[in-house]
Amino acid sequence: MRAVAALCLGINLLEYIFKVTNEEIKSGTMHLDNVAPDSLEGIPRQCINPPRWHPKSTDDAKKAGQDDWRAFVEELEEAGLTIDESHAACAIFVTDAGGLSYGMPHGVLRPQCVEDISKVLKAAQRHHVPVTVRGGGLGTEGEAVAFGGLLLDMSSMQRVIDIDKTKMTARVEGGIFWHELAEVLRREGLDYLSAPLNFTSTVGGVLGVGGVDINSPKYGLSADQAIALKVVTPTGDVVECTSTENSDLFERVILGYGQFGVIAEATLKIRNFTPMKMRYLYYSNLRSAIEDLRTIVESEASDYSGILTIMDRAITLLVGFDSKEREKEFIAKTEPKLRGHGEVGFGLRMAVYYAFRPWKLGESFYLLKRRLTLFPDLQRREFMDKGEVVDRSVIFSRAVWRHWGSKKMTIPDLSAPEDKFIEAVERGNAVCRKYFKYYTLYCVGIKKKPEANDEHYEMSCVSKDAVNFAYGCEFEPSCNDGKYSRDQLQSFKNEIYDIGVDMNLSCYRFGGMMKGYIRRLFGDEVVDRQLKMKREADPAMILNPNTVF
Repeated sequence: MRAVAALCLGINLLEYIFKVTNEEIKSGTMHLDNVAPDSLEGIPRQCINPPRWHPKSTDDAKKAGQDDWRAFVEELEEAGLTIDESHAACAIFVTDAGGLSYGMPHGVLRPQCVEDISKVLKAAQRHHVPVTVRGGGLGTEGEAVAFGGLLLDMSSMQRVIDIDKTKMTARVEGGIFWHELAEVLRREGLDYLSAPLNFTSTVGGVLGVGGVDINSPKYGLSADQAIALKVVTPTGDVVECTSTENSDLFERVILGYGQFGVIAEATLKIRNFTPMKMRYLYYSNLRSAIEDLRTIVESEASDYSGILTIMDRAITLLVGFDSKEREKEFIAKTEPKLRGHGEVGFGLRMAVYYAFRPWKLGESFYLLKRRLTLFPDLQRREFMDKGEVVDRSVIFSRAVWRHWGSKKMTIPDLSAPEDKFIEAVERGNAVCRKYFKYYTLYCVGIKKKPEANDEHYEMSCVSKDAVNFAYGCEFEPSCNDGKYSRDQLQSFKNEIYDIGVDMNLSCYRFGGMMKGYIRRLFGDEVVDRQLKMKREADPAMILNPNTVF
């Protein structure tokens, strides 16, 4: 009898809970889950990961003339190309740097030349097999994760084809990693102009999405350094293009998120190598640091600049110079106008702050620990000579990724014009505070390409309202300091991207898992025009099909 009574009581309790919950939902008094359908206002919630592509059976495929994986594999084998269908080969690419999106291709192919890529895409069009192109796999939204079909691993094409010291250009294959390019150029006393923060990304991948770092305030995006491309279109045509020759294709592929072609080769602007002298200014006020960053960027007072923070309590404004003359000019004209402090002065202010707030001692110990582990790594003797940085690729790639990276790289971002940047960062910072105990902000200016037309940046990391400069901020939780569910991380990202929609901003990355935001960010007119061009260029919609459209 007691068991029956307990069961009845439990049933009555569940009925009451469901009744109250339904009433709360209907009345709007209950806080809905941020990853539920209601989290994306105005559109139905889409799957975070797209459904896996399943080829039709051979008989059905032959009747329809499409979706035949086996016929696709056999055609490429006859052409001398081998697709690795082993579980071990496919599992290497199961996720990306984000660690939140998971999918498996049916097979992996590593091209050795432009003609290999052409053969793949021609066959893929005939058999309607999706092809996902991957470089370094450093996306965080699953942009280069394959959900069936073929994974085209471009890292097999990584040669430096030619270096022209007269024209100051370098011709490279699209799969070369930026650190490999930097190493080859350094042997010749040369250097890149603008490269992404992480050097384990590939040239082709970065040209398709932008590429932002502390040299972007002076040189612009990495993508803006490309002056010629060899592109394999979605139908397998091999086309040489520049801003004047086949310019329509050139403009679509640059910042095109891999929708309009595979970058097989690229010619980039280069320059003479110079060591870099760094100066650091420290702030405890986020707004003051951002205002000073804008002053430096818009007056072109330095050769490199950016902000790295530990939460919003310890903020570092990095300023770099290619020559002693530039540094002396900065010290004389610009530095007196700024509100940052030296390390000793900042340390004393922080000590006083925490002395009167003993309940925050845990935070102070965390900041001290980060300082003691990070700074020695940024000043190692292997790449410092007489106080100058002689190997930027170590500092602004490997060391930074070591201290800010994790297995789950959740890095939602916002790109804003000059007048909206401070508000965007402050609102994003409040979201970070809400979700995480510790986090990092990375802020940088981006110089726009003066000769670029209105459509050049329309679906990119450069905000459409930016005039001469755009500004970007990445919001990165320190996931190694706690355990966070996938839903919590997705909720955090949704709130950041909602700020972008509300303020009419753009983002560094807007494909893959955040595909549901694309129309909200860019509007139907822009997205429909891009989609029309995509369908014309890619009749079977097979090239990177799960990225944008």
